[in-house]
Amino acid sequence: MTYDLYIGDYAYSSWSLRGWLLFEKFGIGRNTTLVDFSDKSVAEQLTKIAPARTVPAVKTPEGAILSDSLAIAEELTTRHPDAGFWPSDPGARATARNLAAEMHSGFFTLRNDCPMNLRLSYADSSPSEDLRKDIQRLETIWEHARATYGASGPWLCGSYSVADVFYAPVAARIAGYNLPVGAVAQAYVDTHLADPAFRRWRAMGFARGATLPWYAKDYPPRPWPGPEPLAAKAVDNGTPENAYCPYSGKPSTHLMELNGRIFGMCNAFCRDKTVADPEAWPAFIALQ
Repeated sequence: MTYDLYIGDYAYSSWSLRGWLLFEKFGIGRNTTLVDFSDKSVAEQLTKIAPARTVPAVKTPEGAILSDSLAIAEELTTRHPDAGFWPSDPGARATARNLAAEMHSGFFTLRNDCPMNLRLSYADSSPSEDLRKDIQRLETIWEHARATYGASGPWLCGSYSVADVFYAPVAARIAGYNLPVGAVAQAYVDTHLADPAFRRWRAMGFARGATLPWYAKDYPPRPWPGPEPLAAKAVDNGTPENAYCPYSGKPSTHLMELNGRIFGMCNAFCRDKTVADPEAWPAFIALQ
């Protein structure tokens, strides 16, 4: 038996990104169901796991329903104590827990003014004074964590933890809206943008789901500031080098081209997520 994870649109659902990272980054198996943000309401699509009515939501192997991201994090921590959800050092762990809790309950101006949109980045979003106060608070707590417990790695408390899960969509917002931050905060944002798991999530946002116009803002656009993906494309014809999909092991039926070479996947989603960012997928890179 395994967990059932329900998530929303890859490009727009910031809380779903957190829920997915809790499983992806810590190696926890799950079956994933995508809730369509362009269809009927989220609550209607979750009736079979009531009382959950928002995403992410999790059904545990024995049938318990978790519908809050912090509750999901803590329950997974209890069930998988060796997975490394929180730092082992007591001071770092306390700091990480406080960071996650503050994100969970605060930064409302940032959330309201800058809804996550991984399909776009803006050159200038003209942040309000209240938004700048949220940014200043982020810089204060990030710099404190990095200075006190961050020496062992690039994440807030050194190694990756639940705190970084909770701030991944914040990094996406800072990148997407080109929000003004100092060197320490910018380095932390860049670490998220380069993280292969974050890149996989963003790639899936291009492979599945429509562009939802109500998330767009009337700001001048700019290129996405993260690592530039390799130039791949979907193709209709050719003989793939791999007879079987690197993800499922099923026969290759959908083709892509990279550097003049043809590769195959078992379905359009596997192909398109790879085309969006080939280097984000270890199973595909292993074919090189």
